[in-house]
Amino acid sequence: MGFASSAVRFSGQTRRFRSKSFRGNDAVRNSCPVCGSLVFGGEVGEDESHTIYAGSLDDPSCFQPKIAIFVRDRPAWVAMPPDLATFETMPPQ
Repeated sequence: MGFASSAVRFSGQTRRFRSKSFRGNDAVRNSCPVCGSLVFGGEVGEDESHTIYAGSLDDPSCFQPKIAIFVRDRPAWVAMPPDLATFETMPPQ
């Protein structure tokens, strides 16, 4: 889920790591230092927006997706809702 950085606040420690994004620039991902689960993407205080991983929500059923990205990498058993916009990789900018 994408949010403007002005719309979110983070507290607590994270384990941060960098990797190459699909477009070749650095992507910063933040995980829980205890269990290792991904929580959000982006560098606090630096990026204009952040990606919150829906699986990190207390109630993931609150998330209603509008698009699915990187569907080329999904397991064959994952069923895509017929009205969901899908992209093999990242959507065009």
